[in-house]
Amino acid sequence: MKLIGENLNVIKKECGQAFKDRNPEPLQKVALAEKAAGMDWIDINLGPARKGGPELMEWVVKTVQEVVPDIPLALDSSNIEAIEAGLAVHKGTALVNSVMARPERYTKMLPMVAKYKADMVALLWGPEGLPRDENERASLCVELCYAANEAGIPNEQLFVDPIITPVNIQQPQLMATMTFMQMLQDMAPGARSTNGLSNISNGTPWREPLNQIYMIMLERSGMYSCIADYEDHLLIDIARGRRDDLVQVVHQVMDGAITSPDQVEGDEAKLFVRGARVILGHTLYSDSWMNM
Repeated sequence: MKLIGENLNVIKKECGQAFKDRNPEPLQKVALAEKAAGMDWIDINLGPARKGGPELMEWVVKTVQEVVPDIPLALDSSNIEAIEAGLAVHKGTALVNSVMARPERYTKMLPMVAKYKADMVALLWGPEGLPRDENERASLCVELCYAANEAGIPNEQLFVDPIITPVNIQQPQLMATMTFMQMLQDMAPGARSTNGLSNISNGTPWREPLNQIYMIMLERSGMYSCIADYEDHLLIDIARGRRDDLVQVVHQVMDGAITSPDQVEGDEAKLFVRGARVILGHTLYSDSWMNM
């Protein structure tokens, strides 16, 4: 699994203050730590960046690439002008995160992506918001990928994001996302994929285990990459193939060979069984179930 580091984010107190103060040291420290952890991309999330967004994005891109020139950046902001300012100074192929499946957004952003020969996250957030199931995801995917192709952006430059939802609010959506992933290559051959992995655990006390378990399930369903926390060392070990024992536990739950935590040894494996059964919809999510 390829990984996009999520930690250079305006919502992180240290980074948000560094953006405001134009202080390069904290940002470069995080970027170097993400490189050391083996991230394949570094996401720069400025949020809305309504005031001075273009100047800020240009400065952050230059600041980060000064210390990690060999890792591509994902440029993340709802401010389209800020994204373009970052693309203009980015060295190498940037990843635009993201282009929504909404005509008023993609008609403005696709020519920009094509101009700078960037890759892009095709976010399946449509005119009515979150798609209800795999079929609505498929419809939005076809629309957005077709528009990208018409703008001169081939499937190979697209990272389709089906949108991950919190397990404690939208549990059935998690299976719909995996079903969609199994359909993706039929709709957009050659397209890659990504997701905001930590969304699954938002609002729960089981953030890292749920992220880790779902990443295993998504990868088996065809997911190419995840936007993830570089400080989650177990997740990185799983993504790099160093914890096949846990991967096999989750796969066996998916295949129906393991149906109860009592069938495995060790607290870690039991937790992964409980989490996988929740994501598959075999039991309703609750904080206490994960802790049994």
